[in-house]
Amino acid sequence: MKLQQKQALTGNIQIPADKSISHRSIMFGALAKGTTTVKNFLRGEDCFSTLHAFQKLGVPIQDDGETITIEGVGFAGLKPAEEAIDVGNSGTTIRLMMGILAGQEFPTTLFGDDSLAKRPMNRVMLPLREMGATLTGDQGSEFPPITIEGTTALKPIKYQLPMASAQVKSAILFAALQAHGISRIIEKEPTRNHTEEMIKQFGGHIETATDEKTITVSGPQTFQGQEVIVPGDISSAAFFLVAGAIVPNSRIRMTNVGVNPSRTGILTVMEAMGADLVTSEVDEQNQSATLTITTSSLQGVTIEGAIIPKLIDELPIIALLATQAQGTTVIKDAEELKVKETNRIDATAEELRKMGADITPTEDGLLIKGPTPLHGAEVHSRGDHRIGMMLAVASLIAQGETELLRPEAINVSYPNFFADLASLMAGEEA
Repeated sequence: MKLQQKQALTGNIQIPADKSISHRSIMFGALAKGTTTVKNFLRGEDCFSTLHAFQKLGVPIQDDGETITIEGVGFAGLKPAEEAIDVGNSGTTIRLMMGILAGQEFPTTLFGDDSLAKRPMNRVMLPLREMGATLTGDQGSEFPPITIEGTTALKPIKYQLPMASAQVKSAILFAALQAHGISRIIEKEPTRNHTEEMIKQFGGHIETATDEKTITVSGPQTFQGQEVIVPGDISSAAFFLVAGAIVPNSRIRMTNVGVNPSRTGILTVMEAMGADLVTSEVDEQNQSATLTITTSSLQGVTIEGAIIPKLIDELPIIALLATQAQGTTVIKDAEELKVKETNRIDATAEELRKMGADITPTEDGLLIKGPTPLHGAEVHSRGDHRIGMMLAVASLIAQGETELLRPEAINVSYPNFFADLASLMAGEEA
């Protein structure tokens, strides 16, 4: 795909639905008793991987194009799949389902694409084994395909997470909800809390300590079907927040963007860098708001510590933002980027260097010096949706033509990305 520098982005867009909440709405709907309806579901490849996986486990799920309707079967109502389940590129699907399947008495094998086959699973397998499940990776390794031989006699666990990972935490929570007794999970740093919020929404009980790091849950629990309205995904909004800040003469307004406090690190960092960013029309119950970004003068900052889990998926696009900021931006404590769809530390640095960025990878992050003019180049998404979108935004300020290889990777989370980009280039309003 060939892309060109642009002089302005203006208009209103609807950001696609939150990926994390879309995944979990299917999971909780399947595990609840009764009917769950999901509106504004993200119709991206990753979320359909979760939906199709539960259909293969015997859960009736209908999609009329507007609303997903799930006839929940409860934890005890899942049925063995007739064959191994393909979860595509979705790390969320495979890791959270490992926790769910740990409490089932039938074996299930989960596998994915070439990228997923390189992602480590021991971080989930080890605590689930402590709880009594048997999990085996490909040829005895920690990599997919993963076979889960669960047990209805799961034991509760007290577990200190060695890394800040919402996926690992959520997998253990799903197992703990099926175990007999009280489990405690201690996080390294607080991570996105969509699983905890949805446990409450579906009628379950969970406690989080005042330090936001210690989570207590008892099992077994049962859930009741609910109506879920999914807000827009702030991780997807981040690409247009940055585009609006760095493309000259721009003003972009995004409605119904999720602003769960465990996910808003991107807003905190952009405000610290001096971005002209306005939050309005806040809906407290739905944890959503309207975000408006205008072309901004930016300053480098240091990003580290407790805020990292609140913006881990946004760090590649923040790195691009930093190339246009005055001074040095330092990103630390972001080792988790190495085990995403790609090694996002190296991928971000290598691809932006092709365009002239002054960016250096470190063991746990990136050093970016700015402001640096970018130029067109041949760049590669590496099959990673967030790297692909970051490079597409970079092309908007790069002199000359940029060719983006494997742009289809973006469909994983934002199928309408290029259509929304075109509407902003034309100054249209959604």
